[in-house]
Amino acid sequence: MSELLTKTYYGNTIENWLIALSIIVLSMVLAKVIYWIFGKFIRIFTSKTKNKLDSIIVDTVEEPAVFMVVVVGIWFGLNYLILPEGLDKFIAHSYQVIFALLVGWMLSRLFDAIYQEYLLPFANKTENDLDDQLMPIIKKGVKLIIWSMAVVIGLNNAGYDVGALIAGLGIGGIALAMAAKDTISNVFGGFTIFADQPFRLRERIKINGIDGTVVEIGVRSTRLQTLEGRIVTIPNASFTDAPVENVSREPSRKIMLDLGLTYDTTPENMQKAMNILKDINNKNLATENEIITSFNGFGDFALNILFVYYIKKGEDNFQVQSDMNLEILKQFNEAKLDFAFPTQTLYQIPSQG
Repeated sequence: MSELLTKTYYGNTIENWLIALSIIVLSMVLAKVIYWIFGKFIRIFTSKTKNKLDSIIVDTVEEPAVFMVVVVGIWFGLNYLILPEGLDKFIAHSYQVIFALLVGWMLSRLFDAIYQEYLLPFANKTENDLDDQLMPIIKKGVKLIIWSMAVVIGLNNAGYDVGALIAGLGIGGIALAMAAKDTISNVFGGFTIFADQPFRLRERIKINGIDGTVVEIGVRSTRLQTLEGRIVTIPNASFTDAPVENVSREPSRKIMLDLGLTYDTTPENMQKAMNILKDINNKNLATENEIITSFNGFGDFALNILFVYYIKKGEDNFQVQSDMNLEILKQFNEAKLDFAFPTQTLYQIPSQG
């Protein structure tokens, strides 16, 4: 039996091959035990705590840790053997990459768990749908960065020159950025809308002469429905360069009226007219108490009264204006206050002789 164990195959005795195989098998058994411990005890313990972070960490570490034990066992098993120099070097370099990828896998799983548990519910609670569209992009971007760093670090630790690779990617990235600069500016404009929130869905805004309600906020563009019912698509970069007027966030709607009474109106009736306007505003529950009434000028064919009032936020602006105008017309007619209209007086010059 001892003679059999001392026989050499590929530079190692059968005894060495058996010991290496035993190390690998034991590492697999140990990995199975660790997996069982995670499921039997640690998961039960973390499920009883109020904090979800410990459960997230356990879920994240569990599978990579088990796989790591197997990888380490294979590493020790192979190191126990005498291997050709080229193969031994290849295995060493491969393990540098594998360990980096394992760390990247663990970080990627941790980010996935945090994304599902915290980031996604937070985005779903907000009224703005821009963050809902940005979240998948952020998820893919972060995971791409994690895996890219894992590959680069792994190759660098394995002795490969990644500087040339990074330089090549940098040049390619610059070329891509130049070709897609408009798209990139629109995407950054979308981030600006998300961060500053100058408007939200279903709010009415004005920009570059376009007046409409926000119906969709995308990563690249935003869509407005104009008062005519048409859909207008605006690149998000426009919102960083042009002033945006948010009509929906006005505290109240300012209404200005220029009323003209005939020139035969007495000063007492002019004052009476302004008092009527104040009384109409005070009795309307849809308007603010603050108003402006002023006998502000002598027009070409009328005595002018300026009347400024404010419609409360949330009221039907068109209906309130109709109610106010009808009441003004009614009470002015009852008070015999005549509205002026364009007139002209012709004088006949007597003929001579």
